[in-house]
Amino acid sequence: MDYISVKEAAEKWCITGRMVNDHCAAGRIEGAQKIGNMWAVPKDAPKPADGRRKQAEKPTVLRRG
Repeated sequence: MDYISVKEAAEKWCITGRMVNDHCAAGRIEGAQKIGNMWAVPKDAPKPADGRRKQAEKPTVLRRG
């Protein structure tokens, strides 16, 4: 399996390196491994969902008539 650094993952997903570290530490990135004091992120790992916000449902369209 190929791995990328936290910095590369942050650039790929358009988030900060700190957020990538937090996702790794919380176990939200499957296959991430801690090597020494650095995280190695699988190259093909999908971006985890932002847990700070709920996924809102699409609003229903109300029709008059």
